[in-house]
Amino acid sequence: MFEKMRDTWTKAIQPLVLKMGDLDPSVLTWTSLFVSLAGFYILSISGISTTGAIMIVVAVILVLIAGVLDALDGALARHQGTDGAYGDFLDHTIDRIVDVGLLVAIGMNAAFVSSPNAGLAAGLLTLLGSYMGTQAQSVGLDRIYGGFSRADRMIVTLVGLLVAAMQAYTGGVGIDITPYHEYFGYLLLGNNELNGMTAALAISAWGGVYTFLVRFNSTRKQLLEL
Repeated sequence: MFEKMRDTWTKAIQPLVLKMGDLDPSVLTWTSLFVSLAGFYILSISGISTTGAIMIVVAVILVLIAGVLDALDGALARHQGTDGAYGDFLDHTIDRIVDVGLLVAIGMNAAFVSSPNAGLAAGLLTLLGSYMGTQAQSVGLDRIYGGFSRADRMIVTLVGLLVAAMQAYTGGVGIDITPYHEYFGYLLLGNNELNGMTAALAISAWGGVYTFLVRFNSTRKQLLEL
């Protein structure tokens, strides 16, 4: 859904692109990675307290800054006429690192997430969805962006983190699902509490499954029609 706003976003950042002149776009790409890693670390150690709430908000801000830098690098390369295969390769590689890193960092937060494997599972299933988009290109088709897009996942995840920040600030807890059917535990990837972070992991994971199926089916149809 949010992927459709790509053109609007590109126009919005154009003034920033013009101010950067001859800056090497790869500088922005690498900077976005290091800013993201700083945010992931802060996120992984934040607790349920006022300080923890502030740390989560800071992590969200860092991820947003990294996202802006990630958008700027491609726009700057196109503006300079220097966009090419390496830039595209580097950009997509770091995108995947950030996608998985954010989910793993959430899974490592023991204050909110009882099953650290949930972050790993969400990261893996997210990669499956991304893989199908590039796999279509490898067999001669255009890249496929259907399903639960990266933009959708990032928005949902950041909203979940802000909800978690509010929980941390108030000292509140999530919804205990242990009294309910065990299937709720499966939906939450083995976690026993529904809160901002576990919801973000679950939505990302099952969104990855949905994306994989949508893109696989789309690729299959196109190949069979050749």
